Amino acid sequence: MNSKNDISGIHHITAICSDPQKNIDFYTKLLGLRLVKLTVNFDDPSTYHLYYGDEIGHPGTILTFFPWSNAPKGYRGTGQAITTSFLVPQNSIEYWRNRLKNNEVCFEEPTKRFEDEKVIRLYDPDGLELELVAHLSADKNDERFWKEGPISYENGIRGFYSVSLSEEGYERTSEILCELGYKMIANEGNRFRYQLENAQGVAGSKILDVLCLPYTPNGIIGIGTVHHIAFRTPS
Repeated sequence: MNSKNDISGIHHITAICSDPQKNIDFYTKLLGLRLVKLTVNFDDPSTYHLYYGDEIGHPGTILTFFPWSNAPKGYRGTGQAITTSFLVPQNSIEYWRNRLKNNEVCFEEPTKRFEDEKVIRLYDPDGLELELVAHLSADKNDERFWKEGPISYENGIRGFYSVSLSEEGYERTSEILCELGYKMIANEGNRFRYQLENAQGVAGSKILDVLCLPYTPNGIIGIGTVHHIAFRTPS
């Protein structure tokens, strides 16, 4: 890496699921993401690789899945990326609350985070932990939206907002993030927030939260967990 400013945010996040059709139905029909691409997994050609995102698949909107139905169930825990958070418009929380309830999706009631976020935590069919974060920066992300999707523009997802990492402590992870160009900008309880120093505003998948959970068991990768996060660079 030539300089810390080479990192410009999250490129994509990849997770593991079981049933590909249930996965497609949840992310396209319920959450309103576009199935941008369906390929084989080049590391495992016997299975699919599913890509979801916005209209044209901008970096910072792409959530992908390896559907490994025979894989063991994973468990969220220390040493993992445990939560993938999507950005939604500021006034859309009640819409999403009703939509999730009407579709019998497991979710937690909206909460406030920091000074300007309203958050709904939910779980996909395999138990992958997701969040919908309502924030005014959604208004600055008009292009990160699927216009032909099932969700209206006023409520639709605008790509990633952030990712939460579970760690015993934040110090060693903080050193690595700072080398990548992130800076700690706030903390709330055991949540330490990092944002790229060269980021304009808080949108565009440029936030990482580190959760200090020292008494949480180590995570186990498998169905319903994040496989990896990829960061984007100019070349």
